[in-house]
Amino acid sequence: MANPGKYITEVKGELHKATWPWEPKGRGVKGFKRFKKLTDSTVVILIATVLLGGFVALFDLLMKGGVFYLIQITSGTSA
Repeated sequence: MANPGKYITEVKGELHKATWPWEPKGRGVKGFKRFKKLTDSTVVILIATVLLGGFVALFDLLMKGGVFYLIQITSGTSA
């Protein structure tokens, strides 16, 4: 990296080409309404994470019960 100034200029140029999940300031949308797409995406991710966590917890609970049941059957003792 011979010229840091050129690097920074190129990075700024690339960032302007990117599509951001919010409205630019000059479009007349103010406040949190600018971030509607970002907020909606975040809510979807949070809901999916909670659902996946619940599924994994339920599956873990069922597997734990199944393993304990198999251990009781094979050992011939009752807890």
